[in-house]
Amino acid sequence: MVFSCINQLFHNDLCQEFTENMRRKFEMSMMGELTFFLGLQIKQSKERIFISRSKYTRELLQKFGLDNAKPRCTPISPGVNLVKDENGKDVDNKLFCGMIGSLLYLTASRPDIMFSVCICAQFQACPKESHLSTVKRIFKYLSDTLNLGLWYPRSSSLDLVGFSDSDYAGCLVDRKSPSGTCQFLGDALVSWHSKKQTYVAIYIAEAEYVAAGSCCAQVL
Repeated sequence: MVFSCINQLFHNDLCQEFTENMRRKFEMSMMGELTFFLGLQIKQSKERIFISRSKYTRELLQKFGLDNAKPRCTPISPGVNLVKDENGKDVDNKLFCGMIGSLLYLTASRPDIMFSVCICAQFQACPKESHLSTVKRIFKYLSDTLNLGLWYPRSSSLDLVGFSDSDYAGCLVDRKSPSGTCQFLGDALVSWHSKKQTYVAIYIAEAEYVAAGSCCAQVL
């Protein structure tokens, strides 16, 4: 069980009271300030909370033999549009799906790779060498950005703001439009997603409206 409070003095009293009440009925122990939870590294101070997965990312790089690979400054090459590549060289499907699954788990704390991972995830049924190369680039980008994470300042306002965008007919396979949204509570990023729209938009404005609607739905 995890709980917290803004006021540190009240927080200590609350922890003590909670511990005493729980120990009357259950066997339990207090682990102290939360620093690690479900793969998340958590650093707390009076002014902010910082969440990252640098340890998990290092383990992934070692697992897939990319810990010594040349780092990249972007998760995907600008202008790259993946296709089925039916004449391309087949690659190990189990390896490819394992890499995608690991990256999808990582997107819960790394919104910067969400778009790239979702693009690559479309080709898990029959991955080719071109798809695997793109996935490896994401890992190479991660090796250069191990310490990136989510920053939650204490003094942030409670203004809820959402952003959306779409790439009209951006998927060359079916001409559906990838779209993405993110939502901020004050200065803190609290929600994000990237996915391909479910039908083919006829106009650019239509694709943008679908993305905006998805953003508003998340806010609500």
